[in-house]
Amino acid sequence: TLKDQLVNARHAQTPAIERRYNDVIARWQKLLADSEGRRQKLLLLQEQYRQIEDLYLTFAKKASAFNSWFENAEEDLTDPVRCNSVEEIKALREAHDQFKASLSAALADFNQLAALDKQIKAFEVGPNPYTWFTMDALEETWRNLQKIIKERDTDLEREERRQEENDQLRKQFAQAANAFHSWLTETRSAMMEGSGTLEEQLEATKRKATEVRSQKGHLKKIEDLGAAMEERLILDNRYTEHSTVGLAQQWDQLDQLCMRMQHNLEQQIEARNRSGVSEDALREFSMMFKHFDKDKSGKLDHHEFKSCLRALGYDLPMVEEGQTDPEFQAICDIVDPNRDGYVSLQEYMAFMISRETENVQSSSEVEQAFRALTSGEKPYISAQELYSNLTKEQSDYCISRMKPYVDKTGRAIPDAYDYVDFTRELFVN
Repeated sequence: TLKDQLVNARHAQTPAIERRYNDVIARWQKLLADSEGRRQKLLLLQEQYRQIEDLYLTFAKKASAFNSWFENAEEDLTDPVRCNSVEEIKALREAHDQFKASLSAALADFNQLAALDKQIKAFEVGPNPYTWFTMDALEETWRNLQKIIKERDTDLEREERRQEENDQLRKQFAQAANAFHSWLTETRSAMMEGSGTLEEQLEATKRKATEVRSQKGHLKKIEDLGAAMEERLILDNRYTEHSTVGLAQQWDQLDQLCMRMQHNLEQQIEARNRSGVSEDALREFSMMFKHFDKDKSGKLDHHEFKSCLRALGYDLPMVEEGQTDPEFQAICDIVDPNRDGYVSLQEYMAFMISRETENVQSSSEVEQAFRALTSGEKPYISAQELYSNLTKEQSDYCISRMKPYVDKTGRAIPDAYDYVDFTRELFVN
């Protein structure tokens, strides 16, 4: 070194040179030591900032996830509680209980955030550059969540009580509606299956009409229950298929049926008394109508009416589907003039009575003709009287079909034929 060269040359200022050299070396060593110390401090500080950076990032990620969870939970918890059944509200309560049970995991996340925040604050650094969430804000969020949960508990309890009340109202309506419908069905069937004389049936129908009108109060009760259900926005009822409107219509139809049947029976009695139509014939007409009125509606469609006429002995031809039957159409023009597709009991009986009245009138004329052929207008006719006034073919026909005459005492009169029974049988058939 330059110092060694000067010392070896025995420079006059060798002591000063050595002092100067030692001073420079000492300062150099100190500079190196200070530099290393500075480097170690910077490395330490760098490690601290790396830790802070990691804490910042971890806190930001967890805070964002926690806030997203809270927003979803808040949306679910503040969703209006509006159900349509007890089952729905119970399902909501079950889901809410499951949510509350899962809060322990959310609380663990919240505590982790608090611990991270505490670690960050220990470094005495500024705000987190990666998120706007602060621990104070998250604590407020957590407190708000507890408040929302309590409000949700209250809403669910209130809605459950409301649904239980609604369900009870449904049951009350269903019980009354089902009972009323059963009564309507039984009453209609009883009216359509009446028995006894025409006068007895008329009295029974009048009693039923009074009973039907007395049931108006029960219908009013059902209507009040229905109005209460509408007021509470109850739109369905699993306990019954009946509605207020439907039952009111059925009651009105039954009331009208009572009036129609009463009028019809009065018409039958008048027809029996004035025109001579037998009560047996009227009973047969009525029974046949009821037989084909399968749904007890008090009316027949055209197909049922045609079958009924055939059962009564009308010789209506069989036609292919789609083809018209002029004879039957002519009858329909009489019994169903407005062409609504149905024949009521009243229209049917009026038609049958008119036809039977025609038969009775014709039968009476024939009986009178036979009576005129007998000597002394007897209720029977002899073979000689027949052959004397009719052709052989006509006489043979009558004798082959007329029953022997039997008087009121049960005594058979020889060579006497019952033309009255013969005529009536002929026109009935």
